Amino acid sequence: MQRVWRRTAVYSLLLAAALVVAVTVSAGIGPVSIPAREVVAVLLNAVVVPVGVETVGGGSGGLLVVPEVRVRLHHPFSFVVPETHAVIVRSVRLPRILLAALVGVALSAAGTVMQGFFRNPMADPSVVGVSSGAAVGAVTAIVLPFAVPFGLGLQGAAFLGGLVAGFAVYLIATRDGRTPTATLLLVGIAVQTLASAVVSFVILFSGDSMRRVVYWLMGHLQNASWDEVVVAAAVIPPLVVVLGAYTRDLNAMLLGEADAGALGVRVEHSKRALLAVSSVLTGAAVAVSGVIGFVGLIVPHGVRLLVGPDHRVLLPTSALAGGTFLVAADTLARSGAVELPVGIVTAAAGAPFFLYLLRTREVYDL
Repeated sequence: MQRVWRRTAVYSLLLAAALVVAVTVSAGIGPVSIPAREVVAVLLNAVVVPVGVETVGGGSGGLLVVPEVRVRLHHPFSFVVPETHAVIVRSVRLPRILLAALVGVALSAAGTVMQGFFRNPMADPSVVGVSSGAAVGAVTAIVLPFAVPFGLGLQGAAFLGGLVAGFAVYLIATRDGRTPTATLLLVGIAVQTLASAVVSFVILFSGDSMRRVVYWLMGHLQNASWDEVVVAAAVIPPLVVVLGAYTRDLNAMLLGEADAGALGVRVEHSKRALLAVSSVLTGAAVAVSGVIGFVGLIVPHGVRLLVGPDHRVLLPTSALAGGTFLVAADTLARSGAVELPVGIVTAAAGAPFFLYLLRTREVYDL
C-alpha cells in the first residue's frame, strides 16, 4: 500500500511540476515574447492572503438591512512588471492556458475511466455518445439559435446535448437494473452514428455559419475567458477527485464483473457512478473547447505504458499528463503564422510520441 502511494506521489509531483513549467513557458510565447521571470512575477503578484473580515452598514431606525461583508486582502508580492506584459499575461494568455489545462485534465481522466470500464484500450470519452451529443447541441446553437431553449447559448447547449446523449445511452442499455458493458458500447456507437447524421444534416443548411461550425467541431480554445475558467475549475477538479474514490473498483472490474462482485464491489452502483461522472466531465470539457479528439484516447494509454495499469496511480498521472499535453498542443496551435484548431495539433503532435512509446516500452494489458 505504502509503495503505491509513494509511486502516486512521486509521479504526480513530477507531472504537476511539468504542468507548472508548461503553463509558465506557454504564457511567455506569442506575438509579444515575455520572459519567464516576468510571467512568474505576474503570477506571484496575483497571490492574495485574507487578513481579516469587516462588516459595513446594517439595520437602523427599525429597518432590516443586511450588512455588507468585506474580506481584507493582502498582496505579499509586488514585483515590478511592464504593465503591457502584465495585461497580456493576465487577461489574454492565462485564461486560455488554464482552460486548456482543465480540459486536458477532464478528457484524460474520463478516458482513463472509459478504458478501464470497458476493458478496452480503444475506448475514449466519446464512446458513450457524450461528445456527439454535445456536437449536436453546439451546431444547433450556431446554425439554429432560435431552436435552443432557455437562451442557453453555445456552451450551455453543448453541455446539455452531451448530458442528454450520455443518459439516453445509459437508459437504453439498462434492462432489469443491469447495464451490460457490451450493450452499453453498442448503444453508444449507435447514438454516435445518429448524432453524426444530425450534425451533417444541420451543416447542410449552415450557410454562412459553416466555417464556425467546422472550427468548433475541430476543437479550439480561441475564445477562452476567465468566466469559463472559473466554471471549469469549479466542476472539473472536484469530479476528478470523485473518480479517484472508485479506482479500487476499476482495478477489480478489470478482472471481470463477476470477480469484482466476489471481491465485494457493488458493480452496478460503481458503473452508474463512473458513467455519470465521466459524462459530466466530458460534457463540461467539450462545452468550452469543442470536440478535441486524441487526448482522452492516447494520453491515458501512453501514461499506462509508463506507470502500469493500477488505476490508483494511473488516474491522477493521466489527468496531469493530459493537462500538460493540451497546454503544449495549444501553444503550438497559436504559435504559427496561421492559428490552427488545437484538435489538429493534438493528433499531429501526439501520434508520433505515442508510436515511440509503443516501440520502446513494455505493453501493459488492461
